[in-house]
Amino acid sequence: MIETAIALALGHLAADFLLQTTWMVENKRRPKALATHAAIVGLASWVCLGFAPAFAALALVTVSHALIDVLKARLGGPGLTAFLTDQAAHGIVILAAARLSPQAFGTGLWGHSAVTEALPDLTEALPALMAVTAGLIAAVFAGGYAVKALMANIALDAPEERQDMPKGGLFIGRLERLLIFMLTLSGNVGAIGFLIAAKSVLRFNELTRERHHQVSEYVIVGTLGSFAWGLASAEAARWALSALGSP
Repeated sequence: MIETAIALALGHLAADFLLQTTWMVENKRRPKALATHAAIVGLASWVCLGFAPAFAALALVTVSHALIDVLKARLGGPGLTAFLTDQAAHGIVILAAARLSPQAFGTGLWGHSAVTEALPDLTEALPALMAVTAGLIAAVFAGGYAVKALMANIALDAPEERQDMPKGGLFIGRLERLLIFMLTLSGNVGAIGFLIAAKSVLRFNELTRERHHQVSEYVIVGTLGSFAWGLASAEAARWALSALGSP
């Protein structure tokens, strides 16, 4: 079951945070955009399962994803609570789908004798690779949306200050969460302290010197949120690897 759940989680994360276009996000209330996004979720999940004939589980994931997105578009907001509730709902459905078809991962391409005999090392390591990839997407890309949701209700007196940072902050955030993810999975959690110290020297000192105290606090909150999300994603990946019995 754990292999099926990991594959479905990877399909969801890839569809939601790598394959979902700006047009889909901005037109989520329109049937065409919603149906396109839901179809991509279903297709990505099917690919990750190795095209397994688990059609009931795939239908559950696809249809429920569309319904959850509709509810979020109508009832949710821009804050972190709405984002976490949305992702938690998708996670619950993924677990339900995995329980519905627990052996789906092994009945698809990844469990086919021709593939396992031709690529035994790859097929054996594939669930672990998927777990790490899912954690990486969650940390680097989903983390950007989580931090944005966290900061949505924090206002600056001078909004133009916020506009100076988006692109730089976007890439810095992705890089720092990538580093945190890699350090945590490699067992070097203590080294994250040096990362915090380095960013403090390079960024916070500058803002304090310029007396932009409000902007400084804004950046600190965003940084701590980014670090926390990166750690949580890495720990989730470690838990999945442990469940698989991987070192």
